[in-house]
Amino acid sequence: MTKVKICGITNTEDALCAAGAGTDFLGFILYPGSPRYVSVDAVALIIQALRAEFGVNAPRCVGVFVDAPVAAVREAIARSGLDLAQLHGNESPDVITALRPNGFKAIRPRTLDEAAVAYRSFGCAAPQRSDHPQLLVDAYHPHYVGGTGERADVAVARWLAQQCPILLAGGLTPDNVTDAIVSVRPWGVDVSSGVEAAQGRKDHGRIRAFVQAVHPNTDDHGAD
Repeated sequence: MTKVKICGITNTEDALCAAGAGTDFLGFILYPGSPRYVSVDAVALIIQALRAEFGVNAPRCVGVFVDAPVAAVREAIARSGLDLAQLHGNESPDVITALRPNGFKAIRPRTLDEAAVAYRSFGCAAPQRSDHPQLLVDAYHPHYVGGTGERADVAVARWLAQQCPILLAGGLTPDNVTDAIVSVRPWGVDVSSGVEAAQGRKDHGRIRAFVQAVHPNTDDHGAD
């Protein structure tokens, strides 16, 4: 079953809604340059609320970092209770290795050649596991590291999905995610702006619609 990650969570209400809808992963942007930035202390409180409400069924929580030192990532994980670290900057494969088994790299290849280089560098640095991705594949943008709402190249993403478990990101919405899954066959899909009411605030109806589009035969648990 295709996994679902809702990224750019900034508050407890949105997190509880996403968890109740059946989301597998929640993403928190720990990069101060992002309009969806949330502090480590705020993430800790949200994760506490999630685990109090859902226990072992709570989604796994992912911190999104951009060129943060390894020590800072480890400290954020320890302080907040994050499960994983998604690295969205210019980090080297050594950083992924240093964060094993919790780290994986977001890549933005424009061509199959770039995808092959990225896979050899970063896909192989992250351990292959059944419970989290080896790579996140996002759309390339010359000025932004993510959250642009632009679509990733289908042929490039499909090739990477054949190599290792990937999260497909970039321009996904409740209306197009089913077609994206059919075209790419990713391990999971990642959405942020596609389920927003405003930047940094989620539309709860769109969250539920997105999860239902990915998992049409599952029930919403009703948390809100």
